[in-house]
Amino acid sequence: MAKKSALGRGFDVLMPTDLDTTLLETDSERVQKLFVSSIFPNPDQPRRFFDDLALEQLADSLKQYGVLQPLIVSPGKTPDTYLLIAGERRWRAAKLAGIQKVPAIVRTSKELEQLEVSLVENIQRVDLSPLETAVSIKRLHEMFSQSYDDIAKRLGKAPSTVNNIVRLLQLSPAAQEALNTEKISEGHARSILALKESPENQTELLLLIQKNGWSVRQAEQFVVASKAGAEDTKAAEKRTIPSNPKTEALSKSWNRPVSIKNMAKGGRLEIGFTSQEDLDKLIALLETLK
Repeated sequence: MAKKSALGRGFDVLMPTDLDTTLLETDSERVQKLFVSSIFPNPDQPRRFFDDLALEQLADSLKQYGVLQPLIVSPGKTPDTYLLIAGERRWRAAKLAGIQKVPAIVRTSKELEQLEVSLVENIQRVDLSPLETAVSIKRLHEMFSQSYDDIAKRLGKAPSTVNNIVRLLQLSPAAQEALNTEKISEGHARSILALKESPENQTELLLLIQKNGWSVRQAEQFVVASKAGAEDTKAAEKRTIPSNPKTEALSKSWNRPVSIKNMAKGGRLEIGFTSQEDLDKLIALLETLK
């Protein structure tokens, strides 16, 4: 299977070739030093909670190294004031650290609108991996204060689809790498996420998918078994096996595939057929067993 290029190709892939590149400049000609006190948070910022401990740790880092990544701001309603567009954690941490000025890129409303439209259009048409799409949607959410429901409307997707894509960013680094290099599929990744309450089982499931070449259905069965209280991963793994000696004997006797699908409670015995005529034969066969 062809390996995707690394996620590190980043946000640049979203940019159209005809976009005014000055909108994206972050060099010394574009970056300004602004007073922290002249910058105000966006009241429409969807993020409301900031971990105090994490902010203190970031503040300690900023004291030592300074603010390396510029904030994104737009002109405020009054002279020499600015509305924060992106980088609120860095801004809050800079205040905690007692830093007077921070690097910032000032963008006008027109520039921001152009950039936002360009990003939306390119998320729709660029061949992005699932993780790249997730990163892009999250950036739209954070950078332009859009709810995921609004983003879903703009992208022509169901809100649940957008939320499921963004949830991929909750995968462990190992699972993200496996997804990005196509060693697992998006369906596999969702199964792994379903075990978020049990990191050990998540790790085990990732290994089993790659080692055994499991289908998404088998991964889902492992999840079902784990949640149903299987004593250990070995017991859960056993419930992903679609056959046993009895189903194999039936399959041989009836000359058709017979398999088991375990569920939270009980399961299903699945018998395959190839055509309507073959189905009629199967039904006749089952009726003789009465």
